[in-house]
Amino acid sequence: MPQYPNRQFLDFEQPIKTLYEEIEKLKQTAEKSKIDMSDSIQKLQDAIVEKRKEITDNLTPWQRVQLSRHPDRPYTLKYIEKIFTNFVELHGDRNVRDDKAMIGGFAQLNGETVMVIGQQKGINTKARQLRNFGMANPEGYRKALRLMRLAEKFNKPVITFVDTPGAYPGLEAEERGQGEAIARNIYEMVRLKVPVIIVVIGEGASGGALGIGVGDKTLMMENTWYTVISPESCSSILWRSWDKKEIAAEQLRLTAKDMHGFGLVDEIVPEPIGGAHWDYDEASAILKSCIERNLTELKELDAQKRVEMRIDKYCKMGHWEELMADASMAV
Repeated sequence: MPQYPNRQFLDFEQPIKTLYEEIEKLKQTAEKSKIDMSDSIQKLQDAIVEKRKEITDNLTPWQRVQLSRHPDRPYTLKYIEKIFTNFVELHGDRNVRDDKAMIGGFAQLNGETVMVIGQQKGINTKARQLRNFGMANPEGYRKALRLMRLAEKFNKPVITFVDTPGAYPGLEAEERGQGEAIARNIYEMVRLKVPVIIVVIGEGASGGALGIGVGDKTLMMENTWYTVISPESCSSILWRSWDKKEIAAEQLRLTAKDMHGFGLVDEIVPEPIGGAHWDYDEASAILKSCIERNLTELKELDAQKRVEMRIDKYCKMGHWEELMADASMAV
């Protein structure tokens, strides 16, 4: 049976829902007739696991995008709850206000103090409105930068969780310097003297992700996406319609496997069978192990060496060719 019974099912997860409905019918029959149905129920539960594996093994890029947005998927605060202890949230950018879409504060990872920062979407309609669906304003990115500098002051590692459909595109956000805030974060994160680990736990869209997405190691969970634009927006620009979003997702090469192949992320973090939304504890345990391992490796390096390696890492991203102009063509 599911760990969280009031779950929702995506279109391609309907066969799993059907199996759960059959289990419920067997339970009702067993209760009325007093007949032991445990063997039949166990077989259906085993079939659910197999079906989850079958679906996960054959996901299209667009289906992975859908999984990254699954309403039951764990968000930043859930991972903080499961991975860290003694989390103390810090608020405000000391300039405008406290942006609820961006959260952060000190926490302990196996007794070691770290700074945890991430985007939070909200677990229900009211919370999503409060959190602005994970779309931070400039003050959110400035709050994140303030916390990173605080971590550097006390020589504490920084761990960020990326999960946003993009930075908030509203007029007021642009008036308060959205582009500058993101650019400043990118510039400052490259120079941080403490270890910085980035984890893409859901959606990683455009500059909204990059605003807290520059570090020594970038980890990407299995069913997430990371690219310059969402499939819907890409489809809208290229085809003037959202109907081509599946094609856009395919062409954007936005999956964890694609990003790792391009050298844009350092490691793919496996998820429980069917996705992280099926087992929060297992998903958190796997991610915690990856964070601990990478953090141990980074702490062994000298601070200046880490910064140099970080700069070199981002300078090497991308592919290009230099063509020498023919001297005879010069004017």
